[in-house]
Order: sequence, then C-alpha cells, then structure tokens
Amino acid sequence: MFKKILIANRGEIACRVAATAHRMGVKTVAVYSEADAKAKHVQACDEAVLIGGAAPKDSYLQWQRIIDAAKATGAQAVHPGYGFLSENEDFANACATNGLVFIGPPAAAILAMGLKAESKRLMEKAGVPLVPGYHGADQDATLLKREAERIGFPVLIKASAGGGGKGMRAVFAAEEFDAALASCKREAINSFGDDAVLIERYVQRPRHVEIQVFGDNFGDCVYLFERDCSVQRRHQKVLEEAPAPGMSEARRQAMGEAAVAAAKAVGYSGAGTVEFICEHDFVESGRFYFMEMNTRLQVEHPVTEAITGQDLVEWQLRVAAGEPLPLKQGELKMQGHAIEARICAENPEAGFLPATGALAVARWPEHVKFERGHVRIDAGVGEGDEISPFYDSMVAKLIVWGEDRAQALARLDAALRDTHIVGLQTNVAFLRRCAATASFSQADLDTALIEREKEALFGQAGLATDITAAAVVAHKLAQEAQAQDSDPWSRRDGWRLYGASVRRFDLRVGEAKLQVSLSRHHQGGMQLEVEGQVLPFAVNSRSLESHELLLGEGLAQRRVVVNSYAQGETIAVFAPQGSALVTEIDPIAHAGDGAAETGRLTAPMPGKLVSFLAQVGDKVAKGQALAVMEAMKMEHTILAPRDGVVSELLFAVGDQIGDGAELLKLQEA
Repeated sequence: MFKKILIANRGEIACRVAATAHRMGVKTVAVYSEADAKAKHVQACDEAVLIGGAAPKDSYLQWQRIIDAAKATGAQAVHPGYGFLSENEDFANACATNGLVFIGPPAAAILAMGLKAESKRLMEKAGVPLVPGYHGADQDATLLKREAERIGFPVLIKASAGGGGKGMRAVFAAEEFDAALASCKREAINSFGDDAVLIERYVQRPRHVEIQVFGDNFGDCVYLFERDCSVQRRHQKVLEEAPAPGMSEARRQAMGEAAVAAAKAVGYSGAGTVEFICEHDFVESGRFYFMEMNTRLQVEHPVTEAITGQDLVEWQLRVAAGEPLPLKQGELKMQGHAIEARICAENPEAGFLPATGALAVARWPEHVKFERGHVRIDAGVGEGDEISPFYDSMVAKLIVWGEDRAQALARLDAALRDTHIVGLQTNVAFLRRCAATASFSQADLDTALIEREKEALFGQAGLATDITAAAVVAHKLAQEAQAQDSDPWSRRDGWRLYGASVRRFDLRVGEAKLQVSLSRHHQGGMQLEVEGQVLPFAVNSRSLESHELLLGEGLAQRRVVVNSYAQGETIAVFAPQGSALVTEIDPIAHAGDGAAETGRLTAPMPGKLVSFLAQVGDKVAKGQALAVMEAMKMEHTILAPRDGVVSELLFAVGDQIGDGAELLKLQEA
C-alpha cells in the first residue's frame, strides 16, 4: 500500500478521499488555489501545496504543477477525484512518466471512453446496445442538421468530450437546431477544449440508470449494482438512489453484464460508471442503451457504498497499489435503500441560477457514519466558508439509508428539514419538495420529473404566514431580552404599569408584505394579529436561535419548534413544515421605496460575458435573449424584462462581471 498520496482536487471529494486514506494509514497531500487557501480540504490533509490562481485553468488544471508538488512532497500516487483532471489521459500519462501511480484507469481507457463518438463505436463492437444517432467525425453544421433530420426530432446534441450536462441541448424542431448547436459547441470548447458533438435520438420519458463497475490489473471486473439518477435539472443530477426502484434481478444482471462487457472492451481497471439511458418500461421491455462511461469515481458513489457496505475509495487505493479486487461478483451483496441529495448554492425559482457568498450559518443533521448508519454528510465547506464563482455550485451531499425505500424517504425528509443554511440561496427546500412529490415518492421516475411536477415544485410558499410571523416575533423578543435583560421596560413578558402594549412589525416574505401586531397584557397573555387573523400566542425561547411556539388555544392549539437566524434586517426561519426568508421593514428607512429605476438590465450572478445577442439600436421584445454569461461552468442566457430598444452595451465580450452589474441599457421603444 502507498505511504503517501496527493489528492489533485478540492472540496468535498478531496475531503472524502483524505478520510479513507487516513483510516488506512496513508498520508495525504492537498493542492489548493489562492481562493482555497483556508479551504476545508487543505486542513483535512497532512500537507498542502499552493499551485496557482483562483480560476481552475490557473491551478487545478495545471497538471505539471500538480506533478511537481507530488514529487516535491514524496507522494507515490495521485488521486484525481472527479472533474478537473480525473478524465484527462495526458495527465494520467504524465503521472506514469514521472514515476507516479495514477489512481484511476489506464490512459488508453480514458481516451477510448472520453470521446463519446469513439466510445459508441467501441460499444457497438462489444455488443452493448446503443441509441440510434450520428457519431461521425465530420462536424460540418449542415451535415449535422441533416443527420438530426434523418434521426427525427426531438434529438439530443451532446459534446463528444463532455460530461456533467455541459455542451448538451435537447432540440425539438429543425428551426431550433442551429442556435442549439452553436451554444453546445461554444460551451464544449470552453469546458473541454473540444467542440465536437454527436447527435442522438432523444428518448421520451427516459430513466437514467447507471452501473458501478470495478476492474483490477489482473483482468477481473465486477459490477456493484445500479443507481437511478433520473431526477435532473439542466441534465445534471439532483437526487440519486440505489438500487433503482422496480429493478428485477434479471434486468439488473443483464445491465450489469453489459456494463462489465463495456469496461472489458477497453481494458478497464479501477472505479468506473457505465451510464444507460432507458425507456420508461425498460425493466419489462429490456430497452436500455449505452450512453457513456465515466472513467472515474462518481459524485453519487456514496449510495452504492451505503447499500453494499463497501468503501469505494479504499477499493481504488488497493487496486491502484496492485492488489486484486477485494470481492468477487458472487460475494457482493446489497442491503436496504439509499438516497443522495445534492445541496447546491442556487436559486431554483430563477432557473437554478447559481448563487455565491458566505455560509453565515451551516447546520447539518446529526451525522452518523455508514456502518448501517442513517445519515451521512459529505461537505467541503463549513460555516463561515465562501462559495465562490470559480468552481461548481455544490455545497454538500446528504446521503440517507433505510431498510427500504419508504424508510429512506422518511429519513431524507427529516435530514433536509434539519439542514439550515443561511447567507446565500440553496436548493434545500426544493429538494425537500421534490422528494415529497407524488412522482418521486411513488417511484414514477424519468428525467422530466421536475418539469412534470413543476406546479408542486415552484412558486410555493415556504412556510405558513402565521408560523413565519410568530417565529420572527419570537426571535425579536429573544434578541431584545438578551441585549436588555435588566431593563423592565423591555421585558418580553410584557410588564407595564397598566393596560396593554401593542407593537407592530412590517415584514416582507419574498415579494409579499406582511403586517403583524403583537398585543401583550399586564396579566402576561400575548396574541398576534397576522393580516387580520387574531392568534393567541406563547413562546419559550430556548436560545436566540431556538424557539418553542404555542399558537391558538384549546383543542386548536399547535406546538411548533422553530429555528431562526438573523443577518441584518433579514431573518431565516426553519420549521418542520418548511422555511422562509423574512425581511423586517423599517418604515422610515424604506419610505422612498417604490421609485424603482427603469432601463437597467443587470448580471444575476458573477461571471464572464460570453456574448451579446443584441446590438445598440436593436428593438427587442420581452423575453428575448439579450446576452449570455458563463458562471460555475455553465452558460446562462439573460432575457429582456420588457419591450424596448438597446441604447448602450456596457461591457465587452470576455469581461468578468460582478453580481448586479449593469450589462446594457434598455430604453422604451
């Protein structure tokens, strides 16, 4: 076994690899960018080496610097994690040339599977079923459109060297093809340095099922069952689970054997995932098609670890060190059900726009490591850390295990309920709603689930107004009691010389304004009036952040435990029923509100300007695409908020733009 390895990655996967290495007695070396000097993965390793600037191209993609760091620190092997250089055959070859073991497959296997078109040809020879499509080398735009028409719309354009949903567009009509192709090629060249694409039939209501495979250097290869990754947005996974609901043993074996055949066709060793796109009735019909092979550890590998009881990073280290596979196919067993939720810094209500900022609060549910435990958190950040625009938007992975799917779902809801993140927008509430939809809870899965369930997922109130109002009032009372506990005129029991006191709170929840009155009598009773509804109210504040509310009276009384966290005028409220972000309005400070600016169109997040789609003097309509920005490895199109005429462009293509910066000026027509 190795004595020391270098982890050529960052964030949660670097922490994940370091944890297993330490358990095995293997020393670790971290590499980090200037933006990550205080990052969690740097602290998790025994040594750390600075390799460059914040942008990946200046640090985590500089493989020569990483190799130099490995040699300088005496590391014997390099673990690439996922993303960055994990599927770069030049890096794998360079490791070997410099006497370092690459903890991954052979460079030839990475190359063979890295180009989607070439991998399709290889799979066809190996007898692995394929989706009808065009995988040729000729990339003439006219030819590609003709091939799309031959296949028949809808089609899927995919970057040949891509992954993670980048450089991928579904096209439903011929007139949409040219723009989608240009966007795919642009995103592909920026992400992978290669703009080649392939065209495939777009399978309707598909399920995305992948098989975890593992090979060693002695010719043995096994599959560690399957994962269903159908719930996606922007072709990126949101919820993953193992095993796939409804899977029969016969279909599991057929897909597992097809995945092993795919791996053996390229002489594979180490951890890999063979991804299949499946017809909705694939378990009965057998219609599943090879999509791609990811020649690395997957983000969702913890659900496989949860049902098998195996540590896949330990398997990686052992295989890379020259040991045989720890188990044969017949020795692998699975137990129970596991689900992973990807917690990301993003705004689902705004098309999953990425968010940046500091984690002012990051409280996780009780973490129980899997030795048949219930909850696991894999995170590369903690409270006080920053989510920057330079890397992807994932904050953490929350994994739950249960004896069956129903128990896993219940534990997932409880764990998401107890996840409190404040300081930037996240998808935690969205994940909770998604898991509770009829489609997901009943395992009616396909990649259009989010679109199909959009009424249940978007535009929903996070928390009932009475609970929201009571929680904010409780927080304010606890805050004042903590600051002025000795002042009888500010006591939260409402003590006065005589009569009652009435206090008004003006709140904003989302776009809605909420008026709340708190009445307190000398007898000690309190009541809230929320938008005309009178509600008896009592509170036991256990601390500034934890409150037990009693709302109503008699048989109608409800007991609700809430947590609240203040940031300036904003209070984040978390309750079992949901969460809300509330702003307390100061009537004097906000007296001028309403005189909103007109004619401005601003960047919704920090990023790079890719292109302007309109020029000065152009008349544009509401909803028309005006600009394209790139942030967190994805392109985002900026739409016109109203009809108008473009009067001025304020940046040049390629400029880095800050959050909220004005991009262009739009005048009335």
